[in-house]
Amino acid sequence: MSTTDAVTFWDGVYAARPAAGEPRPNALLVEAVTDLPPGDVLDLGCGNGGDSLWLARRGWRVTAVDISAVAADRLTERARAAGLGDRITAVRHDLHESFPPGRYDLVSAHYLHTPYDLDRTAVLRVAAERLRPDGRLLVVDHGSTAPWSWNQDPDVRYPSPQEVAAGIDLDPAVWTVERAEASRRMANGPDGSTAEVTDHVLCVRRAA
Repeated sequence: MSTTDAVTFWDGVYAARPAAGEPRPNALLVEAVTDLPPGDVLDLGCGNGGDSLWLARRGWRVTAVDISAVAADRLTERARAAGLGDRITAVRHDLHESFPPGRYDLVSAHYLHTPYDLDRTAVLRVAAERLRPDGRLLVVDHGSTAPWSWNQDPDVRYPSPQEVAAGIDLDPAVWTVERAEASRRMANGPDGSTAEVTDHVLCVRRAA
Protein backbone atom coordinates (compact mmCIF):
# COMPACT_ATOMS: atom_id res chain seq x y z
CA MET A 1 0.00 0.00 0.00
CA SER A 2 1.32 3.44 -0.94
CA THR A 3 2.20 6.39 1.24
CA THR A 4 -0.59 8.30 -0.51
CA ASP A 5 -3.08 5.66 0.66
CA ALA A 6 -1.81 5.90 4.24
CA VAL A 7 -2.00 9.70 4.29
CA THR A 8 -5.50 9.64 2.82
CA PHE A 9 -6.63 7.05 5.36
CA TRP A 10 -5.30 8.90 8.42
CA ASP A 11 -6.38 12.32 7.19
CA GLY A 12 -9.85 10.81 6.85
CA VAL A 13 -9.74 9.33 10.36
CA TYR A 14 -8.92 12.69 11.96
CA ALA A 15 -11.12 14.80 9.69
CA ALA A 16 -14.07 12.64 10.75
CA ARG A 17 -13.48 13.51 14.41
CA PRO A 18 -14.69 16.85 15.78
CA ALA A 19 -11.95 19.43 16.17
CA ALA A 20 -13.63 21.14 19.11
CA GLY A 21 -13.02 20.23 22.74
CA GLU A 22 -9.97 19.40 24.79
CA PRO A 23 -8.34 16.06 23.88
CA ARG A 24 -7.45 13.91 26.88
CA PRO A 25 -3.94 12.59 27.54
CA ASN A 26 -3.44 8.85 27.58
CA ALA A 27 -3.79 7.51 31.12
CA LEU A 28 -0.60 5.47 30.97
CA LEU A 29 1.42 8.48 29.85
CA VAL A 30 0.19 10.44 32.86
CA GLU A 31 1.04 7.53 35.14
CA ALA A 32 4.54 7.07 33.72
CA VAL A 33 5.61 10.69 33.28
CA THR A 34 4.08 12.71 36.13
CA ASP A 35 7.15 12.39 38.37
CA LEU A 36 9.77 12.93 35.64
CA PRO A 37 11.54 16.29 35.33
CA PRO A 38 10.48 18.07 32.11
CA GLY A 39 12.80 18.20 29.13
CA ASP A 40 12.55 17.52 25.42
CA VAL A 41 9.97 14.97 24.32
CA LEU A 42 9.10 13.41 20.99
CA ASP A 43 5.44 12.37 20.65
CA LEU A 44 5.29 9.78 17.86
CA GLY A 45 1.83 9.51 16.33
CA CYS A 46 0.46 12.52 18.20
CA GLY A 47 -3.09 12.11 16.86
CA ASN A 48 -5.54 14.48 18.52
CA GLY A 49 -2.73 15.98 20.61
CA GLY A 50 -3.92 15.22 24.12
CA ASP A 51 -0.51 13.90 25.20
CA SER A 52 1.41 16.80 23.66
CA LEU A 53 -0.78 19.42 25.30
CA TRP A 54 -0.59 17.72 28.69
CA LEU A 55 3.20 17.48 28.46
CA ALA A 56 3.61 21.09 27.36
CA ARG A 57 1.53 22.32 30.28
CA ARG A 58 3.99 20.56 32.58
CA GLY A 59 6.99 22.28 31.09
CA TRP A 60 8.05 19.81 28.41
CA ARG A 61 9.27 21.04 25.02
CA VAL A 62 7.30 18.88 22.60
CA THR A 63 8.00 17.75 19.06
CA ALA A 64 4.75 16.14 17.93
CA VAL A 65 4.69 13.97 14.82
CA ASP A 66 1.87 12.44 12.82
CA ILE A 67 1.45 11.15 9.27
CA SER A 68 -1.76 13.17 9.06
CA ALA A 69 -1.45 16.86 8.25
CA VAL A 70 -4.99 17.23 9.59
CA ALA A 71 -3.83 16.02 13.01
CA ALA A 72 -0.62 18.10 13.00
CA ASP A 73 -2.37 21.29 11.86
CA ARG A 74 -5.14 20.91 14.45
CA LEU A 75 -2.59 20.44 17.20
CA THR A 76 -0.72 23.55 16.08
CA GLU A 77 -3.98 25.52 16.31
CA ARG A 78 -4.86 24.06 19.71
CA ALA A 79 -1.39 24.81 21.07
CA ARG A 80 -1.57 28.40 19.87
CA ALA A 81 -5.03 28.89 21.35
CA ALA A 82 -3.85 27.49 24.68
CA GLY A 83 -0.80 29.74 24.80
CA LEU A 84 1.52 26.78 24.24
CA GLY A 85 2.67 27.59 20.74
CA ASP A 86 6.26 28.10 21.92
CA ARG A 87 6.33 24.66 23.56
CA ILE A 88 4.77 22.46 20.87
CA THR A 89 6.09 21.95 17.35
CA ALA A 90 3.68 19.73 15.41
CA VAL A 91 4.95 18.35 12.11
CA ARG A 92 3.85 15.81 9.52
CA HIS A 93 6.20 12.85 9.08
CA ASP A 94 5.71 9.49 7.44
CA LEU A 95 7.87 7.37 9.74
CA HIS A 96 8.08 4.78 6.96
CA GLU A 97 10.24 7.29 5.08
CA SER A 98 11.68 9.83 7.56
CA PHE A 99 12.28 10.48 11.23
CA PRO A 100 12.35 13.88 12.97
CA PRO A 101 15.80 15.12 13.97
CA GLY A 102 16.92 15.92 17.49
CA ARG A 103 17.82 14.38 20.84
CA TYR A 104 15.21 13.74 23.50
CA ASP A 105 14.75 13.00 27.19
CA LEU A 106 11.55 11.09 26.43
CA VAL A 107 10.11 9.45 23.34
CA SER A 108 6.45 8.50 23.67
CA ALA A 109 4.87 6.10 21.20
CA HIS A 110 1.26 5.46 22.13
CA TYR A 111 -0.73 3.11 19.89
CA LEU A 112 1.62 3.44 16.93
CA HIS A 113 -0.42 0.95 14.88
CA THR A 114 -1.37 1.27 11.21
CA PRO A 115 -2.87 -0.94 8.49
CA TYR A 116 -0.17 0.35 6.14
CA ASP A 117 3.50 -0.50 5.68
CA LEU A 118 5.60 0.59 8.65
CA ASP A 119 8.71 -1.10 10.02
CA ARG A 120 7.73 -0.34 13.60
CA THR A 121 10.72 -2.17 15.03
CA ALA A 122 13.11 0.01 13.04
CA VAL A 123 11.21 3.17 14.09
CA LEU A 124 11.40 2.23 17.77
CA ARG A 125 15.08 1.36 17.49
CA VAL A 126 15.83 4.78 15.99
CA ALA A 127 13.69 6.38 18.69
CA ALA A 128 15.74 4.68 21.41
CA GLU A 129 18.97 5.81 19.79
CA ARG A 130 17.75 9.42 19.83
CA LEU A 131 17.47 9.39 23.62
CA ARG A 132 19.86 11.41 25.71
CA PRO A 133 21.59 9.67 28.62
CA ASP A 134 18.99 8.76 31.27
CA GLY A 135 16.21 9.24 28.71
CA ARG A 136 13.23 6.91 28.33
CA LEU A 137 11.35 5.30 25.47
CA LEU A 138 7.72 4.68 26.46
CA VAL A 139 5.78 2.38 24.14
CA VAL A 140 2.11 1.71 24.84
CA ASP A 141 0.38 -0.69 22.45
CA HIS A 142 -3.06 -2.14 22.16
CA GLY A 143 -3.34 -5.52 23.83
CA SER A 144 -7.01 -5.96 22.91
CA THR A 145 -9.49 -4.62 20.37
CA ALA A 146 -11.75 -1.83 21.61
CA PRO A 147 -15.26 -1.58 20.13
CA TRP A 148 -14.33 1.75 18.51
CA SER A 149 -11.01 0.59 17.03
CA TRP A 150 -10.47 1.06 13.28
CA ASN A 151 -9.11 -2.52 13.23
CA GLN A 152 -11.82 -5.06 14.04
CA ASP A 153 -9.98 -8.06 12.57
CA PRO A 154 -10.87 -10.97 14.92
CA ASP A 155 -7.57 -12.68 14.06
CA VAL A 156 -5.32 -9.74 14.92
CA ARG A 157 -2.47 -10.64 17.27
CA TYR A 158 -0.96 -8.13 19.66
CA PRO A 159 2.74 -8.74 20.43
CA SER A 160 3.63 -8.69 24.12
CA PRO A 161 5.88 -5.94 25.53
CA GLN A 162 8.61 -8.55 25.93
CA GLU A 163 8.35 -9.41 22.23
CA VAL A 164 8.52 -5.74 21.29
CA ALA A 165 11.62 -5.27 23.45
CA ALA A 166 13.25 -8.36 21.95
CA GLY A 167 12.52 -7.09 18.45
CA ILE A 168 14.16 -3.73 19.11
CA ASP A 169 17.19 -5.73 20.32
CA LEU A 170 18.92 -2.96 22.26
CA ASP A 171 22.30 -3.48 23.91
CA PRO A 172 21.58 -4.30 27.59
CA ALA A 173 24.80 -2.53 28.55
CA VAL A 174 23.23 0.74 27.34
CA TRP A 175 19.47 0.29 27.67
CA THR A 176 17.47 -1.19 30.56
CA VAL A 177 13.91 -2.44 30.32
CA GLU A 178 12.25 -0.78 33.31
CA ARG A 179 8.73 -2.00 32.62
CA ALA A 180 7.20 -4.66 30.36
CA GLU A 181 3.69 -5.65 31.33
CA ALA A 182 0.02 -5.85 30.38
CA SER A 183 -2.34 -3.38 32.04
CA ARG A 184 -6.15 -3.43 32.07
CA ARG A 185 -8.31 -0.33 32.40
CA MET A 186 -11.70 1.14 31.56
CA ALA A 187 -11.41 3.36 28.48
CA ASN A 188 -13.63 5.92 26.80
CA GLY A 189 -14.11 5.87 23.04
CA PRO A 190 -14.48 8.89 20.73
CA ASP A 191 -18.24 8.38 20.79
CA GLY A 192 -18.41 8.48 24.59
CA SER A 193 -18.84 4.72 25.04
CA THR A 194 -16.75 2.76 27.56
CA ALA A 195 -15.10 -0.65 27.54
CA GLU A 196 -12.42 -2.57 29.39
CA VAL A 197 -9.23 -2.75 27.33
CA THR A 198 -5.76 -4.21 27.70
CA ASP A 199 -2.65 -2.12 27.07
CA HIS A 200 0.86 -3.45 26.59
CA VAL A 201 3.37 -1.16 28.27
CA LEU A 202 7.10 -1.06 27.60
CA CYS A 203 9.50 1.47 29.13
CA VAL A 204 13.18 1.40 28.17
CA ARG A 205 15.77 3.64 29.83
CA ARG A 206 19.11 4.68 28.41
CA ALA A 207 22.05 4.55 30.78
CA ALA A 208 23.07 7.84 32.37
